[in-house]
Amino acid sequence: MNKVVVIHGPNLNMLGTREPDIYGRETLDDINTTLHEKASDHGWELHCVQSNHEGDIVDAIQAACLDDTSAIIINPAAYTHTSVAILDALNAFEGKVIEVHLSNVHKRESFRHHSYVSLRADGVIAGLGSQGYHAALAAVLAVS
Repeated sequence: MNKVVVIHGPNLNMLGTREPDIYGRETLDDINTTLHEKASDHGWELHCVQSNHEGDIVDAIQAACLDDTSAIIINPAAYTHTSVAILDALNAFEGKVIEVHLSNVHKRESFRHHSYVSLRADGVIAGLGSQGYHAALAAVLAVS
């Protein structure tokens, strides 16, 4: 069975209550539930990870390198702009990587315009809210 790992970075556990005018009112559980359903409908296994800690995110990527995961969908959140460690871990992953951002980072503060993760990502989706995750999953499923 094909497997995809969805990795949510810091503060995404607060979706639905944290700055809903930017990030929406949908919770992380809402997003994960619909992603699980869609993946399952297509015969894929989906595993979701959320952490506020950079090392946990690196560990999740390394685990995906070792367990035949086909794709990673990652919203590194604030680590997008700072984490060479996450980039290095992603560079060791041989499958597809899709970077997702709920907001359009290019319409926000200038420090958000740079992404280390984009240097490895096969695709980047930004500004579609939770639908960005669904678009990323659709892209992964389309190449299976």
